[in-house]
Amino acid sequence: MRTRTFIAVYDFIEIRFGKKVADKFLEKTENIVALIAEYPLMYKATSIDVNVRIAIISKHTSLFYRVTETSVHLLYFWDNRRDQLFL
Repeated sequence: MRTRTFIAVYDFIEIRFGKKVADKFLEKTENIVALIAEYPLMYKATSIDVNVRIAIISKHTSLFYRVTETSVHLLYFWDNRRDQLFL
């Protein structure tokens, strides 16, 4: 699960708000990834591709992932304060 974009978000949270808050973000992300593993279609599809879905981790961070017939691929974590091109 530790993609470069996840590490960047985690590090930013740790520097800005402390390790405790960053670890809460990690725990919430792990819980959401576990849900996605069990129910891959539970989050809405993006307008760009029906197989690419977006899970809201927090008001500031979303997770984009791709669903195939046999697996789920975590693509990247997105800072929701940026332009929302794919929603």
